[in-house]
Amino acid sequence: MKSIWSCNMMSSSAIFSPAMKNPSCQRIIRPPTFGDAFDVRLRRHITFAKRVDKPFSLIYSDKYKGPNSVCESTPSKLSTYRILEPGMILLEKYVSIKDQIDIIYECEKWAKSGFFSHCDHQNGAKCKVMNMCFGRNWDPDTGYKERYRSDGSAPPPIPYELVSLVKAAVQDAQAILNELPSMHPDICSVNYYPANGFLHLHQDHDESSDSLRRGLPVVSISIGEFATFLYGDSRIKKKLKRIFLYSGDVLIFGGKSRLIYHGVKQISQYRSPVPLVTEFGLRNDRLSLTFRQF
Repeated sequence: MKSIWSCNMMSSSAIFSPAMKNPSCQRIIRPPTFGDAFDVRLRRHITFAKRVDKPFSLIYSDKYKGPNSVCESTPSKLSTYRILEPGMILLEKYVSIKDQIDIIYECEKWAKSGFFSHCDHQNGAKCKVMNMCFGRNWDPDTGYKERYRSDGSAPPPIPYELVSLVKAAVQDAQAILNELPSMHPDICSVNYYPANGFLHLHQDHDESSDSLRRGLPVVSISIGEFATFLYGDSRIKKKLKRIFLYSGDVLIFGGKSRLIYHGVKQISQYRSPVPLVTEFGLRNDRLSLTFRQF
């Protein structure tokens, strides 16, 4: 990436920067309703068979004007936060448009190189979500046991700009949540959700026993279309809570909430920030980057 992604620390008034300036992220007035298609089964009940996909693009190439065509400097519009549970916080519009474009540009390079793959069910059903990893290789069946990808290649390192961004977000969150531990991300799982994509309810428990015991936080960055995110202390459907994750939002859960059940119920289209679509050519889909310390 050509720029150093900047992120300001939290002020005493508990307001965050950077975030989006102008144009702004469009939000829905009334949340969409959803049916019963989402499966709240745990991942351990599902068997996957990973396959390598052909290169693809996250953007419409005819609209792409380059990574520095929009928002040359990091904007400084104020952002807000929501405390969801002990150790769980949502930093709203935390990531600037400029930084979102840099992140998309980085992921686009690896998508065009064929690093994203589906994790299909062994019964032949196709999983809609595509995945790649930075730092450590991860597989839904074997966790981190396999050092190399299915094509024999090692996962690329996490870009240092992303490491800095994640550590700054955790530090800002710690100013509000005293119980939230620090972390140094050495794992980044990137999920690409098409319009009909979703993610089964699951726990993130493949990391080391020390990481889980200390409650080192999970940090997730959302880019593109917004997602209906479900979470709770159990996988009982009627007890699950719901929030919407918009482009630029950062969700952090650690400490007492480190092993919450969570999943993505659905992706809603045509709500991406305008410049990501009109200037950069991002498809009407969603990217999420989830960071952990092994």
